[in-house]
Amino acid sequence: MFTQRPVIVMMNNIIAGLKQSKKAVEAGEAKLAYVADDADKDVVTPFLQLCKAKGIEVDCKLDMKELAKLCNVEVPTAIAVVTI
Repeated sequence: MFTQRPVIVMMNNIIAGLKQSKKAVEAGEAKLAYVADDADKDVVTPFLQLCKAKGIEVDCKLDMKELAKLCNVEVPTAIAVVTI
């Protein structure tokens, strides 16, 4: 049975944080982006526009704490990407 929450197995392929995620998207290295549903819209809107322009799928189902846990970081995370 499938859950509503995404599960990522390849933890080495996740980049957390706006700046590094943006670089990965611009370089064509990102294949999936995560944007926390409780992140500041002023921060994530330009990133969402970039993902749309580059054709990167965006998942907005996690909150910042859940996304941090997924990325194995201790601080709440607004944006992360899965790289190729």
